[in-house]
This record gives sequence, C-alpha cells and structure tokens, in this order.
Amino acid sequence: MALINLAAREINYKIVYYGCGLCGKTTNIQYIHRRVNPAVRGRLVSIATEEERTLYFDFLPLSLGTVKGLRTRFHLYTVPGQSFYNASRKLVLQGVDGLVFVADSQVSRLDENVDSYLNLWENLMTHREDLSKLAVVLQLNKRDLAPVFSVGDLTELLNHTSAPVTEACALTGVGVFETLKAICKQVVARSSQS
Repeated sequence: MALINLAAREINYKIVYYGCGLCGKTTNIQYIHRRVNPAVRGRLVSIATEEERTLYFDFLPLSLGTVKGLRTRFHLYTVPGQSFYNASRKLVLQGVDGLVFVADSQVSRLDENVDSYLNLWENLMTHREDLSKLAVVLQLNKRDLAPVFSVGDLTELLNHTSAPVTEACALTGVGVFETLKAICKQVVARSSQS
C-alpha cells in the first residue's frame, strides 16, 4: 500500500514494529533515530505514559535513496504493547507495507509474545490483510539476557510465514539496523513486483 506522491517525486512506505509490552519496539526506533544521519531522518514523535511506556505510537520518517526515480521515505511506527490499547494497534496497522515483529527472547515472556503474535494476525484480518502476504521480519530481541529461548524454538512458535529472523539487543543496537535493512529491502521488492 505504498503511497506515491508524483508531485514530490516520492514514494512512502509504512513499517510497523509490533510486539508485546516492553519487548523493545520503542527502543529500536529510538536507537535508529540516534544513529541515523539527521539529514535523512525526520523528527521522532513519541507519546508515552508516565511509566515511559508507549501509549499510542512512535513515528520516525527516514529518507533512504530512490526507487524508479522516486525518493523513498520509510515511516517507522510502533504499536502500544499493552493489550488494552488494541483499538490503537488496529489503527496503526492501517495501510501497513511491512511488519517487524519484535519478540522478547526471555523465557518469562513467552505467553506475552504468543498473545501479541496472535493479536497481530487478528488485527490484520480486520483490515483484510494476510501476514503471509506482507513483508515481515521477526526480530528476537533481548538476546543479551538470561534465560532466553533458543532461536529455533522462538522461530518455530512465532514465524509461520518463514520471515527472515534477526537476533538483537535494541538497547545496545545489536541487530537493529540489520532488522531495518531486511524489512526495507522486502518492502521495496514487494512494491516493485506490484
């Protein structure tokens, strides 16, 4: 659902970071914002509660090169992780071009990861979207903590679309740009096929 603005010679893609509360979605976006050249990024818009948790969404526009002579802009969003903000999650998913499912690798977070993954499928169905037909990357975050699930076990549980998998520690930046590059590459490739 890329938006093309011919007057501005620009193509806009929407990428949503999805996952349970405190899994690292906002930390990914914040790390990207800090490390990307200010000339290619917009302002980071973030709405958080007093506890520093995302209430509605984070948004970060990035301009990264051209596709077919059009300047590309990637708009990065996160959804609130807390299940009681499901209406906001649905709204943020509207018009999505690519998804990064951020899983918290800690053993203690298994139920929240699975619930969030199932919620993602449900919310996409309300928009008549199919996760298996979208650009998707599974990011296994918090790999620096213990105990964590093996990559194989988490992949089996949370990757029914055979999406690329990245290991990450968003706090230190490990795997953050690898995830971003993987999702951007998929989104552009899928839109070129349309």
